[in-house]
Amino acid sequence: MSHPEFIIRASEESDIPQIQSIYSHHVLTGTASFEITPPDIAEMLSRRATIVAKGLPYLVAVKGDEVLGYAYATVYRPRPAYRFTVEDSVYIREGIHGKGIGKALLQAVIDHCTACGYRQMLAVIGDSSAPSVALHQSLGFELAGTFKAFGFKFGAWRDTAMMQRHLGEGSSTLVTDDTQTG
Repeated sequence: MSHPEFIIRASEESDIPQIQSIYSHHVLTGTASFEITPPDIAEMLSRRATIVAKGLPYLVAVKGDEVLGYAYATVYRPRPAYRFTVEDSVYIREGIHGKGIGKALLQAVIDHCTACGYRQMLAVIGDSSAPSVALHQSLGFELAGTFKAFGFKFGAWRDTAMMQRHLGEGSSTLVTDDTQTG
């Protein structure tokens, strides 16, 4: 996917050091993620491999050799009844928010998951981050609920917004093939 300022493409293992740097910044300075200690490169490689092995998207926005942001989808939960539901994550490099990178990444994740036959996408938004809520609303997500005081980070209780959107036919039709998607 091409944008005048950047390209969206599938991530590669060689992108992980930059992805880990982006995520580490969010873990150490923000409340979008409730992780306290940033995972190292080996852990990030393992997480990516698990996602990609399931045929799910793990995408990057790049300008030249620089990773500007990344997004991916994971299975919501391992129980079979949830097999048509995925959860998204989007992270952008510090200092370049508001340039359409997150929206382009999230739209690409939505498109990929829709094409794979998933029917619902969930966003779990730490600290009910207003920019992340707005991003998701701009792409059709609706607030499904808020977990109050759900995480404790940086000396305060943090809420978690839960947002949801239908993919493809969503729940308007039954699934005729009762097997795993992907």
